[in-house]
Amino acid sequence: MFESIAVYSGLIATIWIFVGVYIAGRLYAGYDHSKQFCSELGATGSPTEKLSPLINNYPLGFLFCFFGWYLAQLPSVSILVNIAGWFVVAHGIGTWVAGYFPMDADPFTKNPTLNCKIHSCAGVIMLLSLVVAPILIAISPTTETIPLYFRILSIVSVVAAVYSLFAMAKAVKNQSNPGLHQRFSYGFQLIWLSVFSLVLA
Repeated sequence: MFESIAVYSGLIATIWIFVGVYIAGRLYAGYDHSKQFCSELGATGSPTEKLSPLINNYPLGFLFCFFGWYLAQLPSVSILVNIAGWFVVAHGIGTWVAGYFPMDADPFTKNPTLNCKIHSCAGVIMLLSLVVAPILIAISPTTETIPLYFRILSIVSVVAAVYSLFAMAKAVKNQSNPGLHQRFSYGFQLIWLSVFSLVLA
């Protein structure tokens, strides 16, 4: 029963974050999903500073760790799959840290606070963990548990996420619409996680 719930936690996390960000965005007057980062919902001084971590980071961190644990202890698979699970756990821990330490109100500030620096470091861990995990799956052997089509999908998701990340970096430089590209980049990673849940179920 415990493991049967764990296998779906990757899918649940994806649905949860879409709903959670939508709800928090609705409660943040004037919030623009295209121009603003997801983290701005929990930024210092934002209308949803306390609410956003409660409905997003903390439960999501648990779901990511739960799914990562499931992968890490999965028997009769390549060690690469188990290692990928620990990277998903790292993503969950990074999600908790990013929620506890809010970013600054101004995402383009030249002098970030300590909280913002910790938040940014956690964000980097979150990003890299869901880049490395699908790469490990992509190079793992094709088995009944990890079929070839999912290995190919893992490569595609990494390429799409990294491409969107570069587009976001350009948007940050131009201060145009980084929120849109962030959502695309993270969205590709979460879709990979969701499909992984369904493949294993």
